[in-house]
Amino acid sequence: MNAHRMNPHRVNPQPMNPQLVNRSPAEDRAHWERTADRLLLAVRPYGTAEHSLIQLPGTPSHNGALSDGLEGFARTFLLAGFRLAGADGADRHDLAGWYARGLAAGTDPSSPERWPTFAECNQAKVEAASVALALHETRPWIWDRLDDRVRSQILDWLAPMVGDPMPGNNWVWFQGVTEAFARTAGGQWQQQDLDRVIALTDGWYAGDGWYSDGLSGGERRNFDHYNGWAMHLYPLWFCRILGDTAPAGLLDRYRARLRRFLADQRLLVGANGSPLIQGRSLTYRHAALASVWAGALFDATPLAPGETRAVAGRMLDHFTDHGATDDQDLLTLGWHRPFRGVLQVYSGPASPYWASKGFIGLALPAHHPVWTAESTPLAVEQGDFTRTLAAPGWLVSGTASDGVVRVVNHGGDHADPARPHADDPCYARFAYSTHTAPETPGDPTAGPGARVVADPLDNAVVLLDAAGRASHRRPATRISVDGATAVSRSRAHWPEDTTWDPFGGPDTRYTPGPWLTVGSALRGSVEVRAVRVDGDPGAGHVLRIGGWALAVGPGAVPPPGPVDGATARVEGDGGLVSVVVGAQGLPNASVVTGTDSNALGAASATPVVATGGPVAHGTVHIALVHLGGADPTALPEVTTRAEGTALLVDVAWPDGARDTVRLPAPDPESPAAYGLRKDQHRA
Repeated sequence: MNAHRMNPHRVNPQPMNPQLVNRSPAEDRAHWERTADRLLLAVRPYGTAEHSLIQLPGTPSHNGALSDGLEGFARTFLLAGFRLAGADGADRHDLAGWYARGLAAGTDPSSPERWPTFAECNQAKVEAASVALALHETRPWIWDRLDDRVRSQILDWLAPMVGDPMPGNNWVWFQGVTEAFARTAGGQWQQQDLDRVIALTDGWYAGDGWYSDGLSGGERRNFDHYNGWAMHLYPLWFCRILGDTAPAGLLDRYRARLRRFLADQRLLVGANGSPLIQGRSLTYRHAALASVWAGALFDATPLAPGETRAVAGRMLDHFTDHGATDDQDLLTLGWHRPFRGVLQVYSGPASPYWASKGFIGLALPAHHPVWTAESTPLAVEQGDFTRTLAAPGWLVSGTASDGVVRVVNHGGDHADPARPHADDPCYARFAYSTHTAPETPGDPTAGPGARVVADPLDNAVVLLDAAGRASHRRPATRISVDGATAVSRSRAHWPEDTTWDPFGGPDTRYTPGPWLTVGSALRGSVEVRAVRVDGDPGAGHVLRIGGWALAVGPGAVPPPGPVDGATARVEGDGGLVSVVVGAQGLPNASVVTGTDSNALGAASATPVVATGGPVAHGTVHIALVHLGGADPTALPEVTTRAEGTALLVDVAWPDGARDTVRLPAPDPESPAAYGLRKDQHRA
């Protein structure tokens, strides 16, 4: 077929890097300490009389106000624990006394401020791990000074964790950490529980430092920030608590895995200080630093001390400077501004305080090299890079000119491969970045974490039915991840229910459609996204490919409709540019606008391209998808050819690099491989 090359108009590039705050190493630690103290003092007015519950204002989670109050205590106690440990007990704000009083009341069964038991509230198991970890870190200043009655109460409250059949995900580590602490403190524990936690975690290890947070349908498909703030953190702290009684070689195993993970994670932070905006529990924000700091604490990092502190400081400042706290210094539910679209049903007013894990560095003494070395540039500031992360199935590109890091996703979707799901925007999109957020429209009339079942739009490849409804992707099957290319396949399906089910419950019904095989090649700011559609062409579906959604300023949203033929373009806040070019078979371009559907701004816009009519089956459709600080100076040249039943896309990049994306035909004899059981769909 004929080669295709397009060069859209340019604008003068605008720097995307923020104005950096230059602090000396000594000033930097003092800044962290002041920030921690402000957060801890800000919650005190919301503590109950005996301090056992911190009842912050806002919409309760589905666990209820009592659980949320425990969450407020436990998660801020974790921050207090790191603060006390690094200060060697120096305690100008009486953190030890304040939280010791709360421990006594919370674990007293007769107290009106008692904490819920595990039988009464499952979420209490999560918070128990924070309590145990903080008690371990503050042992000389809190645990050792509690009277015997209170110590006994605490161990009694933790005891029902023993033998509990925890869910098969990061929750097993709440059991592991609490039983490890109980073992060292004379409480109840069970070797069988500890052995199970270790064995399950080994089974979830996907290689190259990456864990899947449990299994979905027996497969490793759950990749997100829980790798850092749970799957690496708790195993190492488990060994730290057990000390010499930890199984031989276990600490070294976990240290090696974290070291390898950090070699990848260092690439996933933008020059703006933002971590990748992908996955659930995003309101924990700089908890993403948990693994970065743990690498320094456990001597398990490839990062130089100056880079560790630079990543941490840049991320803390990113959230502080973008309004993560309100005018009372309380962390809000959202990403930058308060925004319920990225929440889960378990998100309550105190949930953001798992950001305490981002302060682990304070547990290191002031003379540690991370606090004395000069900061260094971040990975994306040191030069452009392209990487393949085989374990999660991600292609990664970072560009120094604008500081943007992009991830193209053909691996994880947090879905059971045996059945269809409505798309979770934070998992099912084809691409995520450090400078953009997926469109996640919330339902303002519903409870916490409620979303509408919105049509997938940004970074989505969908078929539009006769009513204009967009198909959903999950589950997707990874076909290949090789070099700078990756391919996955899913069966298009349309949910019949209108309510959002974050877990894709088995009662949800779907209408199935054709198969979509999508391949990507990623270099620099541009992804070549190639699509083949196979199945019954009689339905006359329209194929639509969405680009990056950008937050835009008031009055800057272009009207929906065609834009410059086969090219659609949006310029967002700060000069970020999103462009989609219909390079083959996608002549219709437009911009779709959104209101209060994006975590980065109240107004948003997404460029899209589409077929001019019913999509042709068994052929290739190609879009060029760009995100950067300016329009691309040149776009790659693409040609297509057939090889047996496979369709190949050859990509010639402006710098001379070449890639080939191979789109195999689906196997008509194995439709079950694409996720639709007979009892879950109608023809």
